[in-house]
Amino acid sequence: MEEMLSIAQDTPLVSVIIPCYNQGHFLAKAIESVLHQSYKNTEVVVVDDGSTDQTAVQAQAYPQVIYIYQQNQGLPGARNTGIRHSKGHMLLFLDADDWLYPKGIEANVKQLEQQKEAAFVSGTFDAFYTQENTIREGAVAVPDHHYLHLLQGNYIGMVATVLFRRWVLEEFQFDTALKNCEDYDLYLRIARKYPVCHHAEKIAAYRFHSANMSSNIPKMLQGALATLRRQREQLATQEERRAYQKGRTTWKKYYCKELYEHQVKQKAPITANALLTFLQHRPHYLLSYSLKANKTMVKKQVKKLIPTSWLRYLHQNSWYSRFVPPVGEVRFGDFGMTKPFSKEFGYDRGGPIDRYYMESFLKDNAASIQGRVLEIGDNEYTLAYGQEKVTKSDILHVDESNAKATFIADISHAPHLPANAFDCLLLTQTLHLIYDVKSALETCHRVLKPGGHLLLTVPGITPIDHGEWKETWYWAFTDKAVRKLLEETFPGGHLEISTYGNVFAASAFLYGLGLPEVAKEKLDVQDPHFQVIIAVRATKSAVC
Repeated sequence: MEEMLSIAQDTPLVSVIIPCYNQGHFLAKAIESVLHQSYKNTEVVVVDDGSTDQTAVQAQAYPQVIYIYQQNQGLPGARNTGIRHSKGHMLLFLDADDWLYPKGIEANVKQLEQQKEAAFVSGTFDAFYTQENTIREGAVAVPDHHYLHLLQGNYIGMVATVLFRRWVLEEFQFDTALKNCEDYDLYLRIARKYPVCHHAEKIAAYRFHSANMSSNIPKMLQGALATLRRQREQLATQEERRAYQKGRTTWKKYYCKELYEHQVKQKAPITANALLTFLQHRPHYLLSYSLKANKTMVKKQVKKLIPTSWLRYLHQNSWYSRFVPPVGEVRFGDFGMTKPFSKEFGYDRGGPIDRYYMESFLKDNAASIQGRVLEIGDNEYTLAYGQEKVTKSDILHVDESNAKATFIADISHAPHLPANAFDCLLLTQTLHLIYDVKSALETCHRVLKPGGHLLLTVPGITPIDHGEWKETWYWAFTDKAVRKLLEETFPGGHLEISTYGNVFAASAFLYGLGLPEVAKEKLDVQDPHFQVIIAVRATKSAVC
């Protein structure tokens, strides 16, 4: 008895508060780790937070333990209850599934007595992974600037490594509004106002298992970021703001890496929370995971679990090509208008989309534009794509308004055009303005030399001109119709028919978007079900 009184007089009382909710099967080890400390002046306060298991029996098996029962209030509330029922000058919080090393309290008391101004002192811990039966050290050296370091991440890591002075817990307590990271929140609030200390001696072992909160990675990340965000309005210096931003990045990297490794190891279907976490913070992990996992399974989970807004985000970033918005969730945006943006095919917005396709076709077939070339309307494309390969450039115009025209005629009735005279004929985006299409194509066949080429483009999905051509805009075509026409008018010849466009390109063209407004990679996807233009390289038979 005299020895106990001497200990009490010479050393401060340390209260160890153990909150427990349905973890009675772990509780005995936690309690005994306190009772077997080298530092003897301790009290143990177990707060039963509404458990329905053997927590009460386990706690009450130790006469020296102060046992408190309360209706479930959550971990922060249970710790605060423990503070109110404790008597120690110094306080330590030990979770029911963890344990202290024999000299843990002694090491912390020594440090706290040396650091007279410190509100708390923290040591290090070992992480014990029950499933792997492995231990990893949690030591981090932090000699100074503790608040800045806490902004960058929770270097403490385990609440049981912290020894608090009672006076600071009378000013600051655990926030019961928080579902997790309440210890990190407390450290930040205290370290912002008071000096704290950290050392490298090991205090406790932190048990990681499927039942504890730290295994719920997406929620832990959300909690860490939310806790850090509470400090944002109080950041006073540029150094603190930099530390804050670094902390956000650190938490995202850490938890997303943990989540990725967990998913790969478990080989279980990915959850909605995991998907959203990857998408929001580290999308490349989702891509990497989909390459390692069953791709079909991942795609099904993506479609099933992710909200439409996130699927849309994936699609826009080319990570999920099969996105189709559900009924009622289509975003029309500017395409919700009933009038086009341009009535001039996009000329007034940087140039028409159909011209991109037409010029792509001519560029691909530039080798055919050689020798004597006849072009309808003007010779712009003859000169642009034929260049030095052209020996003579002729222009056919419907009237005399073009002074450079070498022939004046309607191509559907032009008997004065010389037969078998031209190596190449360019007829681009004009045939739809001619009512007698078949006669026009027969003229093309007649005037070409044997083996000569007709380079023809015609509109498929298109607006109709609002200007001078609206009264003579007779036709729109499909590749099937064009093939039939040319098989009849170029007998024995060779046909190469291409279609250009897709649903996006067709919609953009109908609305009058200009070429600079549209990504080229979207135009370069060709879908024959949405033919903006049809292009043909028709070769006249060498034997006529």
